[in-house]
Amino acid sequence: MARQILPVADRAQVRAYARRLALKYPKQLGGALALHALGAIAGLAGPLLLGQLVEAVSTGAPIDVDTLVLAFAGFVIAQAVLIRFAVYASSALGERVLAELREEFVDQVLALPLSTVEKAGSGDLITRTSRDVDALSRTVRQAVPETLIAVVTGVFMLGGLLIVAPLLALPSLIAVPLLWISTRWYLKRARDGYLRENAAYADMTEGLAETVEGARTVESLGLHDRRRARTDTDIARSFAAERYTLGLRMVWFPAVEMGYVIPVAATVLFGGLFYIEGWVTIAQVTAAILYVQQLVDPLDRLLSWIDELQVGGASMARLLGVANVRDDRVSTGVQADGEELRATDVRYAYRDGHDVLHGIDLDIRPGERLAMVGPSGAGKSTLGRLLAGIHGPRTGTVTVGGAPLVDLPLDELRGHVALVTQEHHVFRGTLRDNVLIARPDATDPEVRRALEAVDAWEWVSAMGLDTVVGSGGTAVTPAHAQQLALARLVLADPHTLVLDEATSLIDPRAARNLERSLAAVLDGRTVIAIAHRLYTAHDADRVAVVEDGRISELGSHHDLVAAKGAYAALWDSWHGKSR
Repeated sequence: MARQILPVADRAQVRAYARRLALKYPKQLGGALALHALGAIAGLAGPLLLGQLVEAVSTGAPIDVDTLVLAFAGFVIAQAVLIRFAVYASSALGERVLAELREEFVDQVLALPLSTVEKAGSGDLITRTSRDVDALSRTVRQAVPETLIAVVTGVFMLGGLLIVAPLLALPSLIAVPLLWISTRWYLKRARDGYLRENAAYADMTEGLAETVEGARTVESLGLHDRRRARTDTDIARSFAAERYTLGLRMVWFPAVEMGYVIPVAATVLFGGLFYIEGWVTIAQVTAAILYVQQLVDPLDRLLSWIDELQVGGASMARLLGVANVRDDRVSTGVQADGEELRATDVRYAYRDGHDVLHGIDLDIRPGERLAMVGPSGAGKSTLGRLLAGIHGPRTGTVTVGGAPLVDLPLDELRGHVALVTQEHHVFRGTLRDNVLIARPDATDPEVRRALEAVDAWEWVSAMGLDTVVGSGGTAVTPAHAQQLALARLVLADPHTLVLDEATSLIDPRAARNLERSLAAVLDGRTVIAIAHRLYTAHDADRVAVVEDGRISELGSHHDLVAAKGAYAALWDSWHGKSR
């Protein structure tokens, strides 16, 4: 079963949203429908004229063939012109609706709580922003206009049949039970099937992305077989999901095809019988057969695009579901009184019943430099995220100036505390744009000072601030990307900084120079450094040793070394190697 972290909108939400978008542009929708209706009306004239021609030929009545041909050609040309403008109007409306939906989706994605993004992983979100958006684009651009054309044309064709030969409308209804039953059977299963298909594809995407991004780790640890098995399992699950929806179509499509043929054959058969009985004229039979034959096209179009509408509906449900993600913080209006950061009896679990932090108590004084050290998996990064307000504690509180971090609006929170991790990203754009993300109104001199603070100005000036980097642009090394992330932090100018191994991608000598430069720039600010290089702890005011989700030691570097505890052992081991 594919996991589903981000929510999916229900049918009522999808219908309500589609209705709201349609009603938001009543003039455009009304104009498109009117053009389709006029095109369908123009198409009614052809069978009627041909019926009159057949009637005249069979009875030997005089008829002006030239006038009839000109009238027929005129109606065909009029129908073609009207349909052309109708399709254009429908497509223009679809593009406008699609653009609005995309903008709303981007806003919703950017508003997702970081804690939710981390739990969901990249696969589901990437699939929604790529595969689901593409599927919905195809639906809005093609399925919706084609469905409108089919519905309007079908209604007028059926109306024309009822007007010209109401008795001959009855045979065309023979296939209705077959179409109704098979379509209801299909629709009852299709939405959930396509949702499972998209979720399975998301799992497969995430697994492949993890394997590619961690290729070096996979190779160094010999994880080839394990990753291949994961990929095979994901592909098998995706294959099974797609096979299920294909099975639905293989049952439904043949039933629909039979539903097209039966009305035409029934109209010909019963039309002949009714004509023999004298109940209808040959003109009525001819027109009725042509109307039913023409009714096949909109019916075929409608039922064929229903499948695409199901795909688009499932994709829309996944896109709209992003808006259902609950905010991980609720602003209570509380104000921080000061900058003292405090954690009180903090516990946290990524899974229910499995705490990774166990009753953490920590007071961080304004302007203090605190280093957090300890073995991998001890809970340092988790504690750092709680101190930065990324996650809220399961129990206990994390406050700044007496105000719980999770009660502060994000804009205000980031003015108090910010987090920079060993993960980094270079956005497509200029080097200047990448730094200005932190404060868009900053001037070039301010950008330069921020880059100088992190020892990045030399290489940035050599490339030029207007150099385009990121996807498709000039490549930036991991170390330089990390410096850009730190420059953003300097420009954002928060009071408290949580650095989670923020210099890990820079070589030790350059990292030491960088941290000294940062120390000069960040003087007077609170710095919490999560590090595996112990010279960071040596320079700190205090060191917190985190082991098994608890703070086992807390004090200055010299005091902890003198205590001959866990930190002293780490220092001796690291210091011995460093020499």
